[in-house]
Amino acid sequence: MIRIEKRGTVDWVTLDRPDRLNALNRELIDALHGYFSDLPQNKDTRIVVLRGAGRAFCAGLDLDIGAEDTPSVDERFALQRRIAEIVMKMRYCPQAIISLVHGPACGGGFAMALASDIRIAGESARMNAAFIRLGLSACDIGVSYFLPRLVGASVAAELMMTGDFIQADRALQLGLVSRVVADDALEAAAEPIIDSMLTTSPLGLRLTKECLRMAIDAPSLEHAIAMEDRNQVICSGTPDFAEGVAAFFEKRRPAYASELVRGGQA
Repeated sequence: MIRIEKRGTVDWVTLDRPDRLNALNRELIDALHGYFSDLPQNKDTRIVVLRGAGRAFCAGLDLDIGAEDTPSVDERFALQRRIAEIVMKMRYCPQAIISLVHGPACGGGFAMALASDIRIAGESARMNAAFIRLGLSACDIGVSYFLPRLVGASVAAELMMTGDFIQADRALQLGLVSRVVADDALEAAAEPIIDSMLTTSPLGLRLTKECLRMAIDAPSLEHAIAMEDRNQVICSGTPDFAEGVAAFFEKRRPAYASELVRGGQA
């Protein structure tokens, strides 16, 4: 249900149900849950690129799940929480996540895109909080948390209370995505970002994701600065800091000891 291509320290993860627009069935939910559950202990993967096969990123929940035998409330809650835990694990894993969004990214697919650290959209991208169009609340799988933090409360309310699609050009205007490119240029657009990330130290990149996540919810400037101070002191005590400074002055790409110990750079 997912294909994982390892390119050095970068995992290219492809949702692989193209005949169903990569809609989330139980098998795909389990595969994503298992993959993101393993990432915190994975020291060899620094960056994850998430994308969909075929014509879509992810069309949301496969409604065939709802056509199964009527589940109990407990069973519904267990499935709901299992899907929600995917985006929680995405947010809390130490690896940077880049989503390459093309075609529909609806419901759960929209949520996974929002939970990523960086989103690049293809020109065909169209995203929506589909749940409200199906007789449910639009507040689902973390969308009510992520979306207003990305685009503000008013735009989030518009999108969530209507279920309307946001196209790639407006998503770029609102800062929901970093850039918009032709669909067939998505991978090429990600490469320079990946390359820049790989010039950072492994620990520095991980702590940057952690601190940025915590700073977004920090109750005060002092709380954010306390986390920043802690991370800088930790990083400055590693050999990677000395190597980073030396590489800067010598105008070369750094060779971090923490990468070499794990078997080489990407």
